[in-house]
Amino acid sequence: MHASISEASQKRFECTVGWIAHYVIGTVYALVLIALVSGSWLVRPSLLPAILFGVGSVLVPFLIMQPSFGFGIAASRTPNPTQARLRSLMAHFVFGVGLYVCAVGVSYVLRAHA
Repeated sequence: MHASISEASQKRFECTVGWIAHYVIGTVYALVLIALVSGSWLVRPSLLPAILFGVGSVLVPFLIMQPSFGFGIAASRTPNPTQARLRSLMAHFVFGVGLYVCAVGVSYVLRAHA
């Protein structure tokens, strides 16, 4: 936990490790979505579950990441909390769209090999 991560000293490979962790976490989230809606969703994906899951996943940065970085719950200690919250929501909405788009691709491959 940081009082303010922006004042913390940089660590070697932290950017690389951060990006790798970011994509691994995103992949795990995708697997959680499939487990929640069932594997049959991959055969006929629909947008709503992916969007709801993506937007719902914003709770993790609001309640864990941002407080750990010293930004407070839901970026409450940042200079512009509303802007930070909206950016997080937009990013997670786009993540939900990405989950759907990937599921459409998987669906195409599954149907082609059926």
